Amino acid sequence: MVPPASFIGPVPVWVGVYLAFVLSQVLAGYLLYRRVFRLIRQGKPVARFDQPWLRLKGAVAIVLGQRKVLQRVGASNPPSKGRDLAGLGHALIFWGFLSFSLSYVIFIFGNSIWPHFSETLLTPLGVRIYSTYLDLLAGLLLAILVWALLRRWVGKPHRLSFDLTRNLDSVIIVGLIMALMVTTLLVHGFYIAQGGQGPESHVILGGLLGRWFIDLGVGQDAAVIWRDAFWWVHLGIILGFAIYIPFSKHMHMVAAPLNAFFRSLEPRGTLAPIELEKEGEKFGAGRVQDFTWKQLLDGYACAVCGRCTDSCPANLTGKVLSPMHIVENLKGHMVEIGHQGPRNPEHKEPKPLIGEAIPEQAIWDCLNCGACMEECPVVVEHIPTIMDMRRYLVLEESKVPETGMGALLSLEQRGHPWRGTQFSRTDWAKGLDVPTLAQKPTAEYLFWVGCTAALEQRSQGIARSMVKVLKSAGVDFAILGDEETCTGDPARRMGNEYLYQMLARQAIETLDRYKVKKIVTTCPHCFNTMKNEYPQFGGKFEVLHYSQLVDQLIRQGKLKPVKMISTEMAYHDSCFLGRHNGIYDQPRNVAKAIPGLKLVEMEPRCRQRGFCCGAGGGHMWIEDSQGTRVNHARTDHFLETKAKTVGVSCPFCLQMLSEGIQAKGQAGEKQAKDVVELLAESLGE
Repeated sequence: MVPPASFIGPVPVWVGVYLAFVLSQVLAGYLLYRRVFRLIRQGKPVARFDQPWLRLKGAVAIVLGQRKVLQRVGASNPPSKGRDLAGLGHALIFWGFLSFSLSYVIFIFGNSIWPHFSETLLTPLGVRIYSTYLDLLAGLLLAILVWALLRRWVGKPHRLSFDLTRNLDSVIIVGLIMALMVTTLLVHGFYIAQGGQGPESHVILGGLLGRWFIDLGVGQDAAVIWRDAFWWVHLGIILGFAIYIPFSKHMHMVAAPLNAFFRSLEPRGTLAPIELEKEGEKFGAGRVQDFTWKQLLDGYACAVCGRCTDSCPANLTGKVLSPMHIVENLKGHMVEIGHQGPRNPEHKEPKPLIGEAIPEQAIWDCLNCGACMEECPVVVEHIPTIMDMRRYLVLEESKVPETGMGALLSLEQRGHPWRGTQFSRTDWAKGLDVPTLAQKPTAEYLFWVGCTAALEQRSQGIARSMVKVLKSAGVDFAILGDEETCTGDPARRMGNEYLYQMLARQAIETLDRYKVKKIVTTCPHCFNTMKNEYPQFGGKFEVLHYSQLVDQLIRQGKLKPVKMISTEMAYHDSCFLGRHNGIYDQPRNVAKAIPGLKLVEMEPRCRQRGFCCGAGGGHMWIEDSQGTRVNHARTDHFLETKAKTVGVSCPFCLQMLSEGIQAKGQAGEKQAKDVVELLAESLGE
């Protein structure tokens, strides 16, 4: 884009360019500070500056490589019953944005000062190639933008059907980008029509336009006027865009790269602890200043794409929760009430956050499954934000759903959540000759049985099967027996951080007393808590889920399944095993080692896109608020596969899917089994 000859009269064009640039950037910077960064700074401090090179490496892949945006391209999208290509379109627009941004530096800001800047930097051939590339790119992006508008407003895929995604703000943004592409082509066209020479006169689409303008009778003088006018309009749109960004959802262009850099490096299933002994602080988050600055940044990074809500099991089954609305409404609340002055734990905001901007029920609907965070292309961390509000409701407002209160009381009084159980911690092991650590303190592995496998009748089969497998492989193990208590996971997920920390410290003290080094669990929730969260309190152990250990034993030849198990099994990924800890292949490897077993997938809702069984986030004990039961929806996914067995690697999932099968009237035809139960059967007597 060759600059005009002058700005106003004899005033050089660079004066107008740089004057407009400085004024626009000063205004944009002021708006960014007042509407964004000043408000974010109200948040509590959080350490996100460690491991800078690792952070930068990941951010480059997420931002420049568009890794998260492209992760679902071509995959089927069940709610919309089609394949999603929007990620590819967004990536092309983003890479096009980078191409045009570089061209502005060279052709506008460089050439306006020195007309030969671009040719000196790129050579005449380089300018010709780059100009032709931009010319064709403008045409391609115009086509993509038209498709995007039609898709959003005519096709209406499910994730774009929410109120926030129907905002006209998206039309304004697309319109401005389209205007940039149109003015690019018009500037090229009128430059050709005015008889322009040099490397930039060889553009293709602009050349076609230029020859058409000549055929229409546009003279050279008129072409110069039109070329100059559209050149300045193009520059005005570029600079105006910077001013508009703080007011629009495209603030994510600035916030998303920051969000990617400051992302949590902890395993996704890890929640940050609360300093319960710290005086003068609110527990959890009920006001803007109670959140961390990173949680407040999330709202500005949000691209309002709807992917999180479109994948949320709670929302898809008719609950109030929408992860997108959580982060957007928090941001909207913060902008509406403005800066609240110096941090003060006793300060009350002009209007409440919970109950108005964010429904209380939405906070309790969350299953902690991580589907929202898995799908988010800009690394928004929904779960910690939701959980901090849940902690506030429990610890500051003493609000807990009635069905969850019974489990919390049982945890406090009995050390487990299964109120009303008639079993002891060791009843499941009768006749199995299982040693306790008190009897065998030198055992290599502690088999952490967990509350559910010990105290819930159906799940006791998992514990018995695990013992059979360990003995068959010659593993040196023991259990804690009556000394075992709950890890505290249900209390933490239901928001009672105080009770969680009490149970966690008690368990760590017991483990340290026996000098435990290696732990194997059958419950992904116990596994996640002990592996990822106990280190917060000094409990550092080597923790394995049984699927990891058993897969290793099979590969080493220490376990040899021999008995045929003739069944077709659809495998269900536990959220706390899969998405939160990346364990997908090991349980499948165990299943594949069983003779006669045919493994099928519940596609597309498997592996990273797996659908929660409905028990996460304390919902093993909290009833669904409304709509379809989540475990019934997941059971439907299983039934669609026509498989006879749904395989799990989690006692919670086993219960939820067993109930789902019974509720669907399929108890005589279908079954839910833990993979370790099937393996134990295959080992024979």
